[in-house]
Parts: sequence; structure tokens; C-alpha cells
Amino acid sequence: MPRERFPRQSLGVMYNTLKEARVLLVGAGGIGCELLKDLVKSGFGEIHIIDLDTIDLSNLNRQFLFRHEHIKQSKAQVAKEVAQKFDPRTKLVAHHANIKDEQYSVEWFSSFKIVFNALDNIDARRHVNRMCLAADVPLIESGTTGFNGSVQVIKKSKTACYDCKPKQIPKSFPVCTVRSTPSQPIHTIVWAKSYLLPELFGVSEDQAAEVDSSTDSENAEEIKKLKEESQQLRKLRESMGSDDFAQKVFDQVFRRDVERLLSMDDYWKNKKAPTPLSHEVFATGAEDVDTSISQTDQRVWTIPETFVVFKDSLARLSKRLAQEKAQAEKNGLPEPVIEFDKDDDGTLDFVTAAANLWSAAFAIEPKSKFDTKQMAGNIIPAIATTNAMIAALCVLQAYKVIKGELGRTREIFLQRANMVGDSSDLPNPECTVCSRTMGRVQIDLEKATVKELVETLKSDLGYGTDFNVNIESPQVIVYDYMEAEDDEEAAEKRLGMKLSEFEVKAGTSLIVHDDDGDEPRVDLQLFVEKNGTEEGMPAVKMVQKDNARLEIPRKARTLAATTNGVDSIEASTEEQAPAAAGNKRKRGPEDDTASGTPAKKIQQSKSGRKDDAITLEDDGQDEGAIVLD
Repeated sequence: MPRERFPRQSLGVMYNTLKEARVLLVGAGGIGCELLKDLVKSGFGEIHIIDLDTIDLSNLNRQFLFRHEHIKQSKAQVAKEVAQKFDPRTKLVAHHANIKDEQYSVEWFSSFKIVFNALDNIDARRHVNRMCLAADVPLIESGTTGFNGSVQVIKKSKTACYDCKPKQIPKSFPVCTVRSTPSQPIHTIVWAKSYLLPELFGVSEDQAAEVDSSTDSENAEEIKKLKEESQQLRKLRESMGSDDFAQKVFDQVFRRDVERLLSMDDYWKNKKAPTPLSHEVFATGAEDVDTSISQTDQRVWTIPETFVVFKDSLARLSKRLAQEKAQAEKNGLPEPVIEFDKDDDGTLDFVTAAANLWSAAFAIEPKSKFDTKQMAGNIIPAIATTNAMIAALCVLQAYKVIKGELGRTREIFLQRANMVGDSSDLPNPECTVCSRTMGRVQIDLEKATVKELVETLKSDLGYGTDFNVNIESPQVIVYDYMEAEDDEEAAEKRLGMKLSEFEVKAGTSLIVHDDDGDEPRVDLQLFVEKNGTEEGMPAVKMVQKDNARLEIPRKARTLAATTNGVDSIEASTEEQAPAAAGNKRKRGPEDDTASGTPAKKIQQSKSGRKDDAITLEDDGQDEGAIVLD
């Protein structure tokens, strides 16, 4: 029986369309494995899979394309090899790489019929969202959390994009909480993972996302003391590898630091004070404990067992770092660091033991190695059946997109008890991503100057004089028109600088903000591509689609405030309105209100019917009102 018999019967004439479709699957994890299987079995002709990860033991319970012998191999490559057996005629291409790498440009994205997102982090999702909007390629976004899941179809100017709705910000904990006043197991785990481990083997906790090191008037003094403790820990690195290194770390962290906290007498009047730990007492009770206890991950270790694992993991990490440093020096590489990895027994053992010792000092419930892995790795248990259902729903939505039936697509939410599907939302006009116009610009990265970029924007896109150019991330000002008004010499110097001096490179995203006071354009996002080497090629060149100039619409004027049942908006000068966040306000005339001239108002009846009259009232004047039909 031919392989394609049942797909042909189910899909009819669309089967041939699928055979010619070239699609991209971003992510080969839980959803990605299921989705790849569905795409191959549905008859898609060419599928590209991209993933930067390798296979871990913890993946095998739900990522069914992988087996034990595949551990440490590329997810994308193994997924391709296994899925190829489902239908050898399907063209599968694996990319073991980061989707944010510069070679995966807007032009590359535009070569696909549909892009499927099967990612597990917000940053990568936002990147793919922007690239698909710029390439005008449909994106099918998906995700799961335990028994819950969602599917969203994203199409430029037709549906809401990934950033149209605010996303939950990852939880962070104040540095003073995790280091001075922990009250929950998660506090001690974050302390061990994002403070103690980096201070001894990596970078400072100030670079950790889970620790909020911001200061204010209330805790500035406390943070000052905590930084002094950090400096003392970094000094201990000099004795790393010595026989007494573990004792020095233990005494500094679990005795002297806790004693310092106890010196704040007033703070502990209404709270249970911590207890300093003694290395001698703990060492005496741990004489008969074998280091193999670290392999026991399902139960909570006793205090002596925790002490033994702490010393053993500290020795293992010290030895590893010394070997990596020697190798780096030999090859002329930067000094290495050790970072937390939930699948690395060395760092996981250290974090579990250190967190439980910190918990012992503060009388907090300790956690097993298994629980610590879940909490430190921000792991929400994945459900294989949820991944399978979401993957199938993605393919069903893809059928509608390919048939051109975008109006029939649904935003689907899967919950433990039911599944809800709503019509795809319209784009949010306030969205800072899809409300922009997006384009591409080719730049000679060795020669192009800021002046050549500015002149190209004026000549090719019709910009006036009042606009700014910034790098989106990290935010860097490339050109500021107001600088020319304030300091001509500095402005001229900036115009002569090469774009490479601002670290503009292939894949960089430039934001052009128009500050024309009369009719400003919407923000323009330009994705930088490396210019060709052809002779006579301009240093900066806009990429035009079908030889048509990129059109950038003007910003819509809003008449939206409501007062006492009447729609009303102040029609005052620009100086009276607050500037948009992140944008500079253009200089304007003096405030009319300050000079004694009251602001004008536009009023319209609440019904908002098409034939309602709009009255422009000039308050305080004798001329009367102008009625607009």
C-alpha cells in the first residue's frame, strides 16, 4: 500500500500543495518531536529543523524521537535521522545552531511557506516573531505548561503578534531576601545557584537574572555589606584546590556571614534569628558517610550527608575549573567559568548541599536533589500527551493558512478539563513590535558611515531632518538629529564615524524614530544584512521588494478620551502632551496655556454615529465654535 494513500484521501487536492511547501520548525524538544512527526506524516515536502541543544537524559521521558544512545548528540540532527524513516521521500534539513545567528536572516526566513515555533524561552520566541513579521511569513506559535497548552497563528497586519499581549516576567528575588532573610526553600536554592556558585566559580551575582540587586534608600547599607562579603569570597578563590579550601568557604559563609547577620539586633526582635554552623561539629558527625550518597536524589539528605556532599562537590568543581583554566591558558582562550546546569551533577550537588546548609542555618525545610533540580531549573513537568495534542493542533491551523483561510484560524487554549478556541485577535495598535514598519538594509560593514546611512534614509525613504536611529538591543544611539542643533561639531564627528564603531553587524536591528511634529511616521525597524562585494555597490542600500520603495505610514491621530459622557481630546501644542516612552520630544513653541491662551477641545456626542457633528470649541474666546459635519 503506498505511503501517501491515506494523506491523499484526507487532504485531497491540498496534498500536492503540501508536497511543494517548504517549512521551518524552530525547536526539536517536547513539542518539536511531535510536530516533526506530524509534519512528515502529513506530507510536507521540505522541512528544516533548527535547535542549538544536545540531548540530555531528562529529555527521554517525553521527546520520543530520542533514545539513550543519543545522549549528548545534536537534537536537530538526531530528530532528522529518526523522522526520515517515517517517509524517506520527505526532504529534511537539520541545523544545529542558534536561530538568532546572523546567517538566519530575514531573507532566509522569507524562503519558507510557514514557520512553526516549538521553543521553551521567551527571548527566542520574540526573535522569531520579529523575523517572521519582517519577512511577512505566517508563524504558528505554540507552548505547553504541564496539562495546559496554547496555539496562536501570527500573520503580519492580519492577526496579533506574539508581543501584542504582555508576557509574564520571570520571577526574581531581592538580593537581601536570598542572602539575609530567606524564608522559603526557593530562597536558599536561588542563593546557592545565583550567588554562591557564581562567586566561587563564575561571575558576580549582579549578572544573575533571578537575583534583583537594585538598590534603594532602605537597603543600600545592607547591600554595601553584602558586597563586602562577596569580595571576601572572591579572595578565597586564591586557596582553591588546597586541603582547607572547603573549611575556609564553610566558615566564611555559614559561620561568619551568619554572625554578621545576628549583629543586627533590632531586625530579629520579631523574627526567628539564624544559627551559625560549626565546621568542627559537622565534620565529626560526617565521618562515616560515603560520597556516593550524592547519587541518592529522591530523599532529603541528613545534615551529615549534606556536609559530605558539600565538601565533595566543592572539590570536584575546583579540580574541574583548574583543568579548564590550564587548557584555556595553553590555547590562549579567555578564563573559563563554571555555570549552573541542572543536568550537571557537579553543580547540582553543590547547589543542593549549599542550599540545604543555608536552610539549616535559618530553620527552613530542606529539599531533595530531585526537588532542587526542579526548582533551580525552573522545570514544570512536561506531559507527553499535551505536547502531542498541541502539535496536532498546530498542523490543523497550518492547513487553514496554506488554503488561504486565515479568517478561519483559531487561537486555542488547552486546559486539563477542556479546550477553548477563539478567533485570532487583531493586531494591537499599541504593540511596539508589529505596529512598526519593517524592512531590510544592506550595509558595507567595513566602510559605511553614519552619514551614508542618514542620507540613504532621506533619499530612498523620504525622511526629513528630524529623526533618530538607535540599535534596538543593546540600546545604542547611532544618530540623533537634536545633536546637530545642540553641538554641530559633535554631530559632524558622529556622522563621520563608521557604523562598525557602534558594533553594527549582520543581524543588528536598527530602529528609526521619526520626530516630525506635524505628521510623524510609525517607527521603522531595519534588519542589517552584509552588503555584496560587487564593484560600484553603494555602502548603504535599502532592500526593495519588487523594485517598490518601502512605504512607511504616518501615525494615526487618536480622539479617545471620554469626559462626562462626551468624547474629548485636548488639541493643544505638542509641548503639552507627554512624550512617548523612550522617544525624544521635539522642540516646539512655548506652551499656549502658559501664555494665557487656553487649549482647544474637540467634542463629539457619545453615540459616535457617522453623521454626528463634531464641535471645535475655542474656550474663553468670543469667536464662537466651528461645527464640523
